[in-house]
Amino acid sequence: MGVPETEPLDVGRIRADFPILDREFGGSQLVYLDNAATTHTPEPVVETITDYYRGYNANVHRGIHHLSQEASIAYEEAHDRVAEFIGAVGREEIVFTKNTTEGVNLVAYAWGLNELGPGDEVVMTEMEHHASLVTWQQIAKKTGAEVKYIPIDEQGTLDMDAAAELITDDTAMVSVIHASNTLGTVNPVSEIADLAHDHDAYVFVDAAQSVPNRPVDVQELGADFLAFSGHKMCGPTGIGVLYGRESVLEEMEPYLYGGDMILKVTYEDATWNELPWKFEAGTPNICEGIALAAACDYLDEIGMERIQKHEERLAQYAYDELTAMDDVEVYGPPGDQRGGLVAFNLESVHAHDLSSIVNDYAVAIRAGDHCTQPLHDKLGVAASARASFYIYNTREEVDKLVAAVDEARQLFA
Repeated sequence: MGVPETEPLDVGRIRADFPILDREFGGSQLVYLDNAATTHTPEPVVETITDYYRGYNANVHRGIHHLSQEASIAYEEAHDRVAEFIGAVGREEIVFTKNTTEGVNLVAYAWGLNELGPGDEVVMTEMEHHASLVTWQQIAKKTGAEVKYIPIDEQGTLDMDAAAELITDDTAMVSVIHASNTLGTVNPVSEIADLAHDHDAYVFVDAAQSVPNRPVDVQELGADFLAFSGHKMCGPTGIGVLYGRESVLEEMEPYLYGGDMILKVTYEDATWNELPWKFEAGTPNICEGIALAAACDYLDEIGMERIQKHEERLAQYAYDELTAMDDVEVYGPPGDQRGGLVAFNLESVHAHDLSSIVNDYAVAIRAGDHCTQPLHDKLGVAASARASFYIYNTREEVDKLVAAVDEARQLFA
């Protein structure tokens, strides 16, 4: 399998923070390679959750008693911490949601329903996740707008010449995934943003697969909106983030109505709270938001540049080992030009069957369309297997994956 390179991370120390990785199935230690779906939660983040419920569990922005004040301060400071993590100006630009999907829907309904109409266009890519693709597709149907797609080439990268032709003065929104959850392609978002802004269009970035594993600065990307999920970056489930430029969020109407998002209410009308609370109606996911800030601390302590390098090395190694098998097809760009995942198929074996066999060796991978059915249709396959890597994975675990795939080859030979 080759000589291991020097790892940019102290993976052994990191793994000690994730006791779930010590689990065994059928006498074999778990090899968890489904991180693009959900990462595990380290002990410092779990302790943050425990501390909240044991020490200052209370509703926010609703009480003057000590517990409510402590919870409110921690929750507001969590917005500040996330803003710092992605290079936003401040908490006013950080709306806590429950996941990336809710972030997309918030913008689509709060902005799209009011601003889109016949003659307007929404431009996406052929590799979009259903969270973006279906949402903008349905909003376009409601408003009479048209959806267009930037095509991908044979390597799974965007045709930027086509992008330049598709993005025109009729374009109102460009929605682009930063890193494909199927192909591993990392898209040139800043270049796309320049094209969009040249035509006075807004840019929405699906950063669910990039914020967890590489430095992301919303200012450098040129994003008007950007969304991601906490459960893919060592945080808990049930918490996500929508970044929006303050000037744009100020102009938008709320998506949900209720408590805390209001400033004044009469029997006849209501006015809205200041940002970001205008978009956080009702009791929010308080503990999860505070824990997400702890996850940002945890990742920053490791170093986002180092995390990116570690993932890319593992992905390249997996790509090389899998493509060395003449009956395995790996989708997307070459191993040195992708993010931290590989989607692949073993000839004449359905991805679900392959995943099941690999699971017999305690190797956890994903199988299916990965919420990219149109992309799989374009690739000419119904499904694919996907291995995705994170801070606690090793080359030895990639070797176990490859060995398990080889066992499947022999079983179906």
